[in-house]
Amino acid sequence: MATTSITIRMDENLKKQAEVLFEDMGLNMTTAFTIFTKAVVRQGKIPFEIAADPFYSEATQARLMKSIAQLDAGKGKAHELIKVNDE
Repeated sequence: MATTSITIRMDENLKKQAEVLFEDMGLNMTTAFTIFTKAVVRQGKIPFEIAADPFYSEATQARLMKSIAQLDAGKGKAHELIKVNDE
């Protein structure tokens, strides 16, 4: 079977994290992407759910723009941000 090369771009830190995880699984990047691609072809879809971040929904963005306008107009109260986790 003939092989071919592909080139992809990704965040350097993400690549390093993936390489460590794949190594823990006994895989390299090529093998991991081959497994993923075979699953896509076999299933005819991405083999996991892809969902939009609700933060970017039209309703949320409209609410944020309204709140910003109120603050800019001197109506409202700014609060300190509450850090929920270490992200």
